[in-house]
Amino acid sequence: MNNNDINQLVRKNIQLLTPYQSARRLGGQGDVWLNANEYPIAPDYSFNAQTLNRYPQPQPKNVINRYANYAGIEPEQVIVSRGADEAIELLMRAFCQPGQDSIIYCPPTYGMYQVSAQTLGINYKAIPTKPDWQLDLTAIESNLDTVKLVYICSPNNPTGNLLNQDDIKALLKLTEHKALVIVDEAYIEFSPQASVVSWLKGYPHLVILRTLSKAFALAGLRCGFTLANKPIIDVLLKVIAPYPLPTPVADIASQALSDKGITQMQDNVMQVTLQKHQLTEALLGVSAVDTVYPGFGNYLLVRFKPNSSLFNQLWQKGIILRDQDKQIGLKDCVRITIGSAAECDTLIQAMKQHS
Repeated sequence: MNNNDINQLVRKNIQLLTPYQSARRLGGQGDVWLNANEYPIAPDYSFNAQTLNRYPQPQPKNVINRYANYAGIEPEQVIVSRGADEAIELLMRAFCQPGQDSIIYCPPTYGMYQVSAQTLGINYKAIPTKPDWQLDLTAIESNLDTVKLVYICSPNNPTGNLLNQDDIKALLKLTEHKALVIVDEAYIEFSPQASVVSWLKGYPHLVILRTLSKAFALAGLRCGFTLANKPIIDVLLKVIAPYPLPTPVADIASQALSDKGITQMQDNVMQVTLQKHQLTEALLGVSAVDTVYPGFGNYLLVRFKPNSSLFNQLWQKGIILRDQDKQIGLKDCVRITIGSAAECDTLIQAMKQHS
């Protein structure tokens, strides 16, 4: 069977699919990586578990209990998965009938909502945010027909803004008895006051996504969480893989969620926040920079002046940023992860050389 025969066997929607362009998939050669919203310094954990001959627990109790305690909810309101990316797809698999049901997402935002829907053959409706990157509730309301899931992100990636909490409450009212509202809080540790986790008790159709990839500095661990009321968690437990978390992952995740680990995470957040303020000030002194937008995560959205070649010049020097030029409303924009002090200094020096 040749390659042409194989392609004929592939599902039609997969033949047409453009995969999510992750930072690593996009590649690049260099030593200043500011394109994936990772924490710049590796944490120090030791693998302790010695039961690799056995399958792991389907939902490791220690991880679940510690995350529930950290988030201020009950263990029955938590499910752990291979990153929040798996959770995005799990919800679609559990609640959306392919070719019949739809999701809504609100660009410019994280690309996996659309890609997951395309992969599963689920219809999707892109409802752009307003010019201030807040939800267009009127447009969402008029497009709720066939919609089962509404994905929103706060702090939003890549714009960095927080969504207005009154708008989120209005969205929850619009979708009551119709659809689930999924609030992606991947970056919430950098703006904890904006979390809606305390709302779970009042909204049975609210779902929250979390991760250890950002403030906990464990992107390589691939460990994410879905927070929801028990009926939703019970449904997700039906469709998740039997052993989603390998034993080493559960071991280190449990350590990260200890009192010591949480203290370390909070220190990470403090360091990133300080570095973000310093980087913002430095970027404002670069002639090629038009706008530095306020950022509530571990990254900044920056608009270069029109027709700037700075992104490509930095790429060629091994300073890798994330181009956002093709996202709705983000012409000439790049997203810059808050790196170490040395990485940020290297970035600014290179930008000034080429401005």
